[in-house]
Amino acid sequence: MDPRRLEAYADLIVRKGLNLDPGQEVLLIAELDQIDFVRMVVEKCYLAGAGRVVVDYHDMPIEKLHCIYQDEKVLSQVPGWEISRWKWRAERLPALLWLDSDDPDGMAGVDQGKRTRAQAARFPAIKAFREATENRHQWCIAGVPGKAWARKVFPGRSDEDAEEALWDAILNVSRTDGNPIANWDEHNRTIHRHCDELNRRHFIRLEYHSSNGTDFSVGLMEQGIFCGASETDLNGRTFNPNIPSEEVFTTPKKGEAEGLLTATRPLSWQGALIEDFSIRFHAGKVCEIHAARGQEALEKMIAMDEGASYLGECALIAYDSPVNRTGLLFYSTLYDENACCHVALGRGFYDCIRDYQKYTLDEMRAMGVNDSMNHVDFMIGSEDLSVTGITRSGERIPVFRNGLWCEG
Repeated sequence: MDPRRLEAYADLIVRKGLNLDPGQEVLLIAELDQIDFVRMVVEKCYLAGAGRVVVDYHDMPIEKLHCIYQDEKVLSQVPGWEISRWKWRAERLPALLWLDSDDPDGMAGVDQGKRTRAQAARFPAIKAFREATENRHQWCIAGVPGKAWARKVFPGRSDEDAEEALWDAILNVSRTDGNPIANWDEHNRTIHRHCDELNRRHFIRLEYHSSNGTDFSVGLMEQGIFCGASETDLNGRTFNPNIPSEEVFTTPKKGEAEGLLTATRPLSWQGALIEDFSIRFHAGKVCEIHAARGQEALEKMIAMDEGASYLGECALIAYDSPVNRTGLLFYSTLYDENACCHVALGRGFYDCIRDYQKYTLDEMRAMGVNDSMNHVDFMIGSEDLSVTGITRSGERIPVFRNGLWCEG
């Protein structure tokens, strides 16, 4: 890959993704596949004024070995050194950057029950630290190709050709051609215009219909708002949490979801692939699931905790998005969720409450923000998807028709 394109991408991630304060610390999480690119990003962080960059390398094959061979009791523990790291994050509020290159099939064959029980057992020990960082620091997720991931997206090619092709696709959908910073400034303005229009309507409900079986309605909070693209944290720093990002999203009201959602793309969850699946809701909660592949993983996912079977997000994305126009299935939530409309099971977003800084977390949960250790997106967008917004007065306003925004 042309080093100039990679450098432009690294610069975009640091300048628009994180937007560091002078002297701010950075926690960079990455796999072992792209060490040269990680080094490039570290240097970009320092050139942008970072005071310290901490790199936390992960390796999915080693994680798989842990899951296979560790006793469940050991796997469930949160050792003291890990608590110290979480405490550091809560106190220092480093900007968090995750360079994602996960193998979509990397955890195939693992006992998902053992793994999810261990994660659920660990969560209470770290929940308070996670909440202490909520909306108080910048974070960004961006992709870099791993060999196994690239082979999955481009089967039959050599590792080198597949990796090059995946780099090219990532850079194209991340708007890195030309002037990436200017591209994202304009993109942010476009997404914010959609948000403003939806917020002006004050919808109390959205209805979804598609010929694939989707027939679904979801309630929205009175204090809820739509957000998208760049965000601003409680310290006044504006950043882009996802690169790429095409979504306009909100957090629905917990307990108000009815009907069937049919997934239109596979879901890669914790290294397990879930395909050809549908989820039915009643009184806001998952009541029925079916998957042609990955049924066990799907069952474990919605049983992680009480909130895992409720919705935390509804996101609107035009079917002609740059990601969808590639014609690729990325087998990565970061990319596939930005191809078309999606929803998420699990944790909601507190900053989808108007003036959220005025409320406690408990107050926002009482308003209807779902709480969970999970937040798992799955795609429901299709070429004929319609979305209709219902106002307080009962007016029905088209939001999407044939998978595209209704303008005006």
